[in-house]
Amino acid sequence: METNRLALKSALHALDRAEALLAIAARHDLLGARLAPDMWTLRQQLFSAIGFTRRAVLPLKGIAPERVEADLTEEGLRATIFAARAEIAAAEGPAPERIAHLAGEATLDQTAEDYLATFALPNLWFHLSMTYAILRAAGVDLGKADFDGLHIYS
Repeated sequence: METNRLALKSALHALDRAEALLAIAARHDLLGARLAPDMWTLRQQLFSAIGFTRRAVLPLKGIAPERVEADLTEEGLRATIFAARAEIAAAEGPAPERIAHLAGEATLDQTAEDYLATFALPNLWFHLSMTYAILRAAGVDLGKADFDGLHIYS
């Protein structure tokens, strides 16, 4: 599967899952929960996951993602998911061969394929996994099907 299509498909699926996990977190009033005192809150993890959907798709279209202002309320996160979905679905542009970017304080220059496989998608799913882990650690009854939206268990 072409890198751009894979990025888009994965990002859109992740946004669907982010929306589902946000609903669960809001229902249980856990947006401020965290796994450990020095880790981000669920709302910060979710906001970062949403951001990585944009970072997974836009650079592969030759577009530098603009910084999005963080509104970490339930409504703000829903609006961010909606905006990210629209932005990445509409993104057009030529795919670059290489992508130069920051990973924390590290400056990286990667092929488009390496960027997607070793940076963008792992970070997207890491932050979404942390969102799930915070919910589980808080005692919310959810499972793999809630995380990936694919599994079915009785």
